[in-house]
Amino acid sequence: MIELDDVRKAAERIRGHVRRTPLVKVDQLHSAWLDIELWLKLECFQVTGSFKARGAMNRLLAAPQALIERGIVTASGGNHGVAVARAGHIAGVPTTVFLPDNASPLKLAKISSWGAEPRIVGRIWDEADSAARGFAAERHAAYFHPFADPDIVAGQGTLALEILNDLPDFDHYLIAIGGGGLIAGMAKTIRSMQPNARIIGIEPTGSPTIKASLEAGEVVSLAAVTTRVPTMACGRTDPRIFELVRQSVDNVVLVEDEEMLEAARWLWLEFGLAADLSGAAACAALRSGRVSLPTGARVCGLVCGAGTDGLGLPN
Repeated sequence: MIELDDVRKAAERIRGHVRRTPLVKVDQLHSAWLDIELWLKLECFQVTGSFKARGAMNRLLAAPQALIERGIVTASGGNHGVAVARAGHIAGVPTTVFLPDNASPLKLAKISSWGAEPRIVGRIWDEADSAARGFAAERHAAYFHPFADPDIVAGQGTLALEILNDLPDFDHYLIAIGGGGLIAGMAKTIRSMQPNARIIGIEPTGSPTIKASLEAGEVVSLAAVTTRVPTMACGRTDPRIFELVRQSVDNVVLVEDEEMLEAARWLWLEFGLAADLSGAAACAALRSGRVSLPTGARVCGLVCGAGTDGLGLPN
């Protein structure tokens, strides 16, 4: 699907269109519970509030101008939709974002603020995706898939390239999974540049899309998606994403929605970080004991998206 060279080209393409986000060591804690060296990559500070800006900008800048001029359509649980809305604003074209009915009202407002039109269709992302594809086909518009697109995946891989350029000697990487585009792009990059590192994915127990597929040895469709985290809810991944993950990811663990909520509250109380539940997934896996790491391990966890989940405010 992609190679390391695609990620490097994406990094050059989107330079100046996204932020270089900080990598911060976790220390000076109110209550010490770590026996590892943990660093957090703060993509919650990324433009639009998540890593999705990387993939959306790469998709925009790599696409033929004639296609973009017909407008942009996507389906999203929230973060990708905001990123695509910004891309549409930059391109100056009509942009429509389909979302499930559990999408965050604040993220709907952010989509509208960039001039895009949000449309609510279905209960889960897969249903919104089906409607979006039909809408894009009718209008011959560019469809920006949130994960099953090489340009999107290469754009997300630039996040790993940035980490590796800043601190190239992590033992473990903890990466949240929705549809799988982020972990696929990052894992391809990490495995190419740091082959001995361990890469661990994190999914909600109510949407174990990648884990179920790995256990089956092939892509499977979940019978039900019950997580309340719209940015991590996906009933089926793409076969190309699955192959990248199977080749490069060491393990996938599951966390409860409540564990992510607790971790989001912890990030707010300890660091003043407003992380959404997907952004809190890495810390949730550690704090709940779902991931067991050797004492002294050097670990990079992502805070991949912003939100008000840890603030006790409406989302």
